Formats: sequence, structure tokens, C-alpha cells
Amino acid sequence: MIVFKDVVKRYPGGYTALAGVSFEIRHGELAVLSGHSGAGKSTLLKLIAAIERPTGGSVSINGQDVSGLRPRAIPYLRRNLGLVLQESRLLHDRSVFDNVMLPLVITGHPPRDAARRVAAALERVGLAGREREHPPGLSGGEQQRVAIARAIVNRPSILIADEPTAHLDAAYAGEIAALFRSFNAAGVTVLVSTHDEALFAAQHPRRLVLAKGELMAEAA
Repeated sequence: MIVFKDVVKRYPGGYTALAGVSFEIRHGELAVLSGHSGAGKSTLLKLIAAIERPTGGSVSINGQDVSGLRPRAIPYLRRNLGLVLQESRLLHDRSVFDNVMLPLVITGHPPRDAARRVAAALERVGLAGREREHPPGLSGGEQQRVAIARAIVNRPSILIADEPTAHLDAAYAGEIAALFRSFNAAGVTVLVSTHDEALFAAQHPRRLVLAKGELMAEAA
């Protein structure tokens, strides 16, 4: 489902973020990506979503090589991906409902069905009844839940998250991790970058460990 083959990513100035990374994540797996700050974790996730393009090697999603996708094809790729970044990047002048609705508006989803999907996504993350509130009135953990609802509203087959618990206290971090585990239990392929592998240890996930852009360890 997610296949990296000898992937290299270099930035202008000669900085190498990834150096010959190869791995495969199968359908329905839960995988945890770890490594020191600057190890290349965020770059790896951005390559999956075609936010970044590899300098060398190939990245395949569901059998499709996304390394050289034309710009107009990228939105179709992302319909099968849910992406949660370190910062929630919510629109603070829009309601919770409007923030979660945004991906469906972009894809031209029928309004009535879109509204049902938004309600279902908010219920899934424990925010039913909060549709009219605005992000500044929510806690950090609640804002992250809104970001997760926005990521799953398209019902993606793959969910990737970049340090989704990094700025949360232990209680909220545990709740957010439990959400990702529940999505995986429902059949969604989940790849999470985290400094706290203990949040997922009970599920014995596949572990990918990066150091200075190289894949140092991989374990099922």
C-alpha cells in the first residue's frame, strides 16, 4: 500500500533529508515512525502526500507511483489520504463545522451528504454538538480532534500523522493515540510519527526508525 524504494530527498544547498530509504507498509497495518528531531520524519510523510517530491527513488501508494504525479492529479491521490500535521492549521475565523467541511467543499461533494459526513466525523472524534464553535475557544487537544475529523471526513484508506500528540499533555495524548488505534482497528492503514512510541506499544505496531535521513531499524 505504501512502498518506498531507495528514496532520496535533497534540498537546495545540499542538505540530505532522506538517504536511500526503502520500506513497505501493507494494507491495514499500524506503523510508528520515530527518530530524533531532524531525522527526516516530516519529510517522509510529506513525500507520501506529494507535498514534497523525491530527488531519487520512488514512492508508491496503492500501486501508483506518486513520485512524478502531475499537479492536477495530486488532489485525487489525497482523496485516499488523511493527513494530520504537527500544527492543526485550522481556520480560526471559521466554525468547527466549516473547518471539517473544507476537504469536501474542495472536492465538490454534494452539500447534504457532506454535512452528514462532517457530523459523523465530529462524533467519531468526540466533538458532536460542537459544530458552531470556533477553534480559538477550544483546548489544544480539542483543536487536534478537529484536525483529525477534517483528515477522516473523506473516509480515507490511509491516515498519516506527524507528531499528533507533540504539544499535548499526557491525558490528551493518550486520548488522541486511542483515536488512531481505533481507526486502525476499523481497517484504516495508519502511519504515525511520534517521539512517544509507548502510546502505541500495546498494539505491537511496525516500527520504522530514522537517523540522519537513513532507515536504521524496521520491525513488525
